[in-house]
Amino acid sequence: MNKIKRMFAVGLVAFLGTVIISMADERPVPSAVLPFAERGSTVKGLGEKVSALLFANFAESDHIWLVDREGIATIISEQELSASGMVNPAQAVKIGSLTGAKVLISGSVFEVDRKLHIVAKVIGTETSRMLGASVESDANAELAPQVKALSEKIAKIIKTKSGLLLAPEMKQEDSIAALKKTLGDSTLPVASVSIIERHVGQFVLDPAAETEFSLYYTEAGGTVVSKEELRKADVRIEGEGFSEFATRRGNLISVKARVEIKAIDVRTGEVLAIDRETAIEVDLTEQIAGKAALQKASASIAARMLPKLAKK
Repeated sequence: MNKIKRMFAVGLVAFLGTVIISMADERPVPSAVLPFAERGSTVKGLGEKVSALLFANFAESDHIWLVDREGIATIISEQELSASGMVNPAQAVKIGSLTGAKVLISGSVFEVDRKLHIVAKVIGTETSRMLGASVESDANAELAPQVKALSEKIAKIIKTKSGLLLAPEMKQEDSIAALKKTLGDSTLPVASVSIIERHVGQFVLDPAAETEFSLYYTEAGGTVVSKEELRKADVRIEGEGFSEFATRRGNLISVKARVEIKAIDVRTGEVLAIDRETAIEVDLTEQIAGKAALQKASASIAARMLPKLAKK
């Protein structure tokens, strides 16, 4: 009987492992559709139509989570970023950081010899790699079928060539090791950390962003004091974060989180550094996805901010 139980247990573990790996492989990629540029007066008004149709087509894709268009428009406006089909790698990284998108889809529309051409660029915000897809049709042909065909090509690229577009998932210990290497012999000032967070519509059980930032700070060789011992701190790290439900696809739930953090010199009140990050995570429960997104955003900020605070 014990042998049968052991065999059953081994089989169950193997089965669950397969399911987990399968779920990880099927997790959609957070993506953003940017405005398409219009090249020439004959295609006036088509760029926005192409972007809108692509967004509508991707809303049904199993491989893509879409970042809301209103959020993209606001960020582009606030940051004065080019989104006219000529997004450069630096801009792609910045848009990805501010929206949580790992893939940007932009491009252009133009007419040549009575043929309408729609050219799309698929850009990885983590790798800065760019892949392309295009369709062409008669200038007076219906637009929707052409955009549908283009969306299928783009979805295939994201699914089959994710290794080129997405950076490998870095384990926490590897990320901390890379941070330590960047800091070298530099020392971090004594710090207090206070990051207020909330999950829209739910009670927050523990401060995931604050815990993650404190972990990176201490693992990198710094000292973090409690809020009650603020007088011992040289730098005050403070900020806020929030997470909210984005969408559901089958059993998987997507949650978007945003964290904003600044470092202040306790003695002078000078703001030494300020940063923000948006992250999207997918999991079986909204709570876990929210915590994971907050942790990811906070870790990214810590990796960028700590070298700015370190002293030789």
